[in-house]
Amino acid sequence: QVQLVESGGGLVQPGGSLRLSCTGSGFSSSNGMNWYRQAPGKERELVAGISPSGGITNYSNSVKGRFTISRDNAKRTVYLQMNSLKPEDAAVYYCQSRKIWGQGTQVTVSS
Repeated sequence: QVQLVESGGGLVQPGGSLRLSCTGSGFSSSNGMNWYRQAPGKERELVAGISPSGGITNYSNSVKGRFTISRDNAKRTVYLQMNSLKPEDAAVYYCQSRKIWGQGTQVTVSS
């Protein structure tokens, strides 16, 4: 029974920062990791991805320059550093690898 668990979500003001973490038995240093998000009434969106060794990253245009994905394979953890947060960033954020998904962590951006 493999699993991933996200943490670090919460309430932040516009312009603020949060760091999300994802770890668990579903983490593998051999697989890429992704962060997705889904806001109410909207489609699930790929936010960022990272290759197994961390050498290649990709971002959606909406978060490029503000978010940074990273991983620490020794800690079996992937991170999403979110800076300059905007109200439109509010969503449930999920980490994913292969067919394994976390339960999601809520990010709320409001003044």
